[in-house]
Amino acid sequence: MLSLVSMRYLSLKLKTRPSLDAQKPMLQGLLPFMPKQLSRGIVLFSLIALCSCTATEAQSNNQKGKNQQRAVPVVVATVTRKTIPMELRQTGTVMAYSTVGIKSQVAGPLTGVYFQEGQNVKKGQLLFKIDSRPQQAALMQAQANRDKAIAQVKQAQANLSKAVAQVNQAKANLLKDQTQAKNAQAQAQRYSTLFTQGAISKEQAEQFRTASDAQKATVLADNEGIANTIAAVDAAKADLNNAKAEVSAAEAAVDSAKIALSYNSIFSPITGRTGSLKVNQGNLVKDNDTNPLVTISQISPIYVTSSLPQRLLPELNKYRAQGKIEVDAYIPKDEQRPERGELFFVDSGVDPTTGTIQLKSSFANADGRLSPGQFVNVVVRLTQEPNAIVVPTPAIQTGQQGQFVYVLNPADQTVDMRSVVVGNAVGNESVIQQGLKEGEQVVTDGQFNLRPKAKVQIKQAVGSGQRLGGVNQGNQNHSL
Repeated sequence: MLSLVSMRYLSLKLKTRPSLDAQKPMLQGLLPFMPKQLSRGIVLFSLIALCSCTATEAQSNNQKGKNQQRAVPVVVATVTRKTIPMELRQTGTVMAYSTVGIKSQVAGPLTGVYFQEGQNVKKGQLLFKIDSRPQQAALMQAQANRDKAIAQVKQAQANLSKAVAQVNQAKANLLKDQTQAKNAQAQAQRYSTLFTQGAISKEQAEQFRTASDAQKATVLADNEGIANTIAAVDAAKADLNNAKAEVSAAEAAVDSAKIALSYNSIFSPITGRTGSLKVNQGNLVKDNDTNPLVTISQISPIYVTSSLPQRLLPELNKYRAQGKIEVDAYIPKDEQRPERGELFFVDSGVDPTTGTIQLKSSFANADGRLSPGQFVNVVVRLTQEPNAIVVPTPAIQTGQQGQFVYVLNPADQTVDMRSVVVGNAVGNESVIQQGLKEGEQVVTDGQFNLRPKAKVQIKQAVGSGQRLGGVNQGNQNHSL
């Protein structure tokens, strides 16, 4: 009975894995109660078990120490020095440079449509044709009236010439009659003297006096005739002027008819892209209808509008005063090829509801990648910061003492925690104003498992075919 209790007690003690020195008093206390051979076996068994437990514990402690010294896999990048642009980033909306609604200025059936919806058209390209027969008839009528007026001008010119000739004839007659009147007066005076002398009879003297009076009357009549012919000339001139005015009115009517006829063919006033067609061929269109036949948007050049917080306005004005400001527009999911333009308009006032001010930038848009209504990421490039210390933004961590990075010690492959002062961020890179030097290496991935002086194992970044000793500068993220 004592042996069984002793065995159970010994087994319980062995499960607790005591040290060999701690077991000796307990075994010595049990030996007097056990048979000699049994006690020797128990002692031998206990020694073997204790040695085995001690070796196992030592091996476990060694393995734990090795695990604590295992290197942490990380990705590193080299601190570089480069020129970094100072930028303002917003979300912008693309706007057409100009938008024109095409309307008809004449009513009639639509006889032709000469473009496709969404097609790029050039200035002066034919878009529509409307039935022109009424306008052509009106033009022919106006041309006939003009020809009639021209004929009346010719008739008036002939009448004027005739009146001028009559004036000239009347003046010639006057000269002749004046000469004859002088002769008649001279004869009358001579015969009057002869009558006084008694050389001729009274009848003869009165005959020459009557002839002289008749010539005077003829001269007076000639003067009145000249006045009448001159009045006829003035009337002929007035008729000629009226006829010329009729010609001018007729020519104006012809020009008006030609303009009305030109409205039957509708051409594009700008170079741009057509929208949805509202009326199909064969439909009757109204003149100056409310709804346009089609809308054309000029997209080259094109505008991008964006909003800038008012707190950044002084900085923007500072660099605007120094010269032209370049602007890049990044299309979402196609940010490898930004569209380059320039800032040309800053609104005169701040919107009180949003606290922002509107900006407009102009882009050539030669490839037509920007479309009205499209949202883009706008980067306003104010200036450049040369020789800036740059690290990938993921390398920067934030702790209770501020921002820091893990710096690699190449000699023993351990890392140190170092506080840094961070400046501007451009894409996936950040400027370090204080705390790092060019050429040092910082951890960009795996910081969660690090502590100061921790050993690290440098691994390759996902999607990179090179060992991460530097930063891949070819793919910057410019999203806002």
